[in-house]
Amino acid sequence: LRQLANVEQEIADQQSQLLDQKTALDTQRDQLEKVRKERQQALAKLNSDVKARDAKLQAREQDQADLAKVLKTIEETLARQAREAEEARQKALIAQQEAEKKRQREAELAATTDAPAPRKPARAAPGPLVSSSGESFGGPFASARGKLPWPVDGRLLARFGETRGDDTRAKWDGVMISASAGSQVHAVHGGRVVFADWLRGAGLLVILDHGNGYLSLYGHNQTLLKSAGDVVKAGESISTVGNSGGQDTPALYFAIRQQGRPSDPAQWCRSQG
Repeated sequence: LRQLANVEQEIADQQSQLLDQKTALDTQRDQLEKVRKERQQALAKLNSDVKARDAKLQAREQDQADLAKVLKTIEETLARQAREAEEARQKALIAQQEAEKKRQREAELAATTDAPAPRKPARAAPGPLVSSSGESFGGPFASARGKLPWPVDGRLLARFGETRGDDTRAKWDGVMISASAGSQVHAVHGGRVVFADWLRGAGLLVILDHGNGYLSLYGHNQTLLKSAGDVVKAGESISTVGNSGGQDTPALYFAIRQQGRPSDPAQWCRSQG
């Protein structure tokens, strides 16, 4: 009977140990299941983050590609204008030298014949004053014709369509506004800066994209106050007047593009009373 009792006690102890082991195994299984779920969640989040980063990178690359197309078109246009302007300047210089030689010959002839010296041609009348004051236009750019302020206070030196130099083939595709160096240049309409850097022929240049194919250009600046990608409001200062890019005197080059074609700024900005 004692032996049987001992055997029963050993069986009871083994059953208790087995129960403890089962409980421990259940606990480990629950912990492993919890860890497995946490790892699955972390992996899903990591995959989601990777997809989001890929989508953001693709969007950023597309934006850069679109911007590159816009800037390439603008840079090619401005480079062509710079070449035409340089050709016109060279021809004007030659014409000026020829005129000076002719004047000297006439002066020598007049001195020998006591004839009066030829009269100098009258200088062209100065252009009208323009102003950046007044209310800004808050509607779409396409509806802003005749309602925009000028980008700076000053006087028009060259008007849209006028001959650049002595070559009648070279025409101004924007305007030149004479103003004091350092004067604030204002955005004529709200938009996004798509270019803010030095460009041959235009000096320090700011280009604003107003949407729907409308661009405004501000060149020959002294300093740039905005960077590419900045969003600006109408009337906000974007640069200061200077003479960068080979200008003799401080003046602002201001132009408007409509679907890639030059448009007369005087038709968009308010006339002076």
